Amino acid sequence: MKIEDLGYDEFFEAKRGQLNLGDFSVARVIVEHRGAYKVKNEKGEFLAKITGKQMFNAQSREDYPAVGDWVATLELNEDQAVIHQVLPRRTIIKRKSNNKNETQVIATNIDVALVVESVDRDYNLNRFERYFAIAGDAGIRPAIVLNKIDLISKEELDLKLVEIQNRFKEVDVILASTINDRGLEELKKYIQARKTYCFLGSSGVGKSSLINKLLGKDVIKTVNISESTGKGKHTTTNREMYFLESGGIVIDNPGMREVGLADAGAGVDNFFDEITALAKECKFINCTHVHEPGCRVLSAVAAEELDQEKYSNYINLKKEAEFYNLSELEKRQKNKEFGKFVKTAKKQLKKRDY
Repeated sequence: MKIEDLGYDEFFEAKRGQLNLGDFSVARVIVEHRGAYKVKNEKGEFLAKITGKQMFNAQSREDYPAVGDWVATLELNEDQAVIHQVLPRRTIIKRKSNNKNETQVIATNIDVALVVESVDRDYNLNRFERYFAIAGDAGIRPAIVLNKIDLISKEELDLKLVEIQNRFKEVDVILASTINDRGLEELKKYIQARKTYCFLGSSGVGKSSLINKLLGKDVIKTVNISESTGKGKHTTTNREMYFLESGGIVIDNPGMREVGLADAGAGVDNFFDEITALAKECKFINCTHVHEPGCRVLSAVAAEELDQEKYSNYINLKKEAEFYNLSELEKRQKNKEFGKFVKTAKKQLKKRDY
């Protein structure tokens, strides 16, 4: 195996030279454990830890290594190493974590985000757009994998495909089933050698099963969805990178029940380019496209030139991204104002009851 087979190229070599890291080996982070990492290069795999200096200098979670990163390492023996520095990232996928003040790094140095939804319980066009906004902010090309197509009729599948193609005209769509293997050859061909593909989606949509099929063996443990709740389980607990015989590189991710936007304001604008283009014709430069007179976006919705649901999702995502980018003081003020509004509304309702 050559280092290039792991995704290393001129971009990372140039960054390595600029940082004067030529005396160190380079390796790619393929698994992230609690307090340790598994890294891989042309010599093999190593269990690695970062230095105390890196921990001291880290300002946020983004300063720590993540799956997909290229790192400068010093090899201690045949299976242990020390990470001295993370090379600058070409791309990074991140989302708002449950703690709204923090950002969770999903993966780095990704070429394509494969957004997986299943036709039986998870299918939702708005959720696709939410993932696309996260990918778009990082300059990562998204693609759709519509999985478990064996569970519905051809007529139902055709309707869903038309919906997707009408809403997402520029996004590649792959139909798949791990039960009858439909679409798996297409997915294999889609994944190019030396390129990195990150599988994103909710629990139970079949990300790990798809990767097992691509690998040709059951490397990743999977479980069935609960029949009583219809919910998937977080079978995948760690993000991990896998290497296909074809040369493609794939990353499996734990399922995400919520896809909170981080600082994805640009990603929302980039993905909803149709609305962004209409916005240039609005009467006011700072138009919010909600209530202003002379709004070209609203007129397009009224004339049915623009899909109502797509417009609504755009407004919701923009508001969420803008709220994330507010300072903590601004957020507290905004929440305080909302609290006053709720309090006043409750008083008014009580008066009406009397």
